[in-house]
Amino acid sequence: MDRHLDDRPTAAYAVPFRIDRSRAPRYELTNVGSEPVRAITLTLLGSGLMLSDGPRRLLSGQSLTFAMRVDNPARNTIVVVRWFRPSGEQYLWRVSF
Repeated sequence: MDRHLDDRPTAAYAVPFRIDRSRAPRYELTNVGSEPVRAITLTLLGSGLMLSDGPRRLLSGQSLTFAMRVDNPARNTIVVVRWFRPSGEQYLWRVSF
């Protein structure tokens, strides 16, 4: 099998976010990574309602606040966070509550 240098595996990319759940039903998504992220969207999977505000681009250390109205988030709620790195690569992160 002939392998090219471009076929080498790339280093893992750590999810650059932390979610503060201490003020539920209001949550705070913070960019704890070293680079800015852009085109951030949050999508609720499950029954309920989610409201978010704030920037759609987060520099390192910046936060985005969102609120959820859900009966039992631990049982039936997932939030999908979607963003782009500066390189243009798109990522998705599924967050359970």
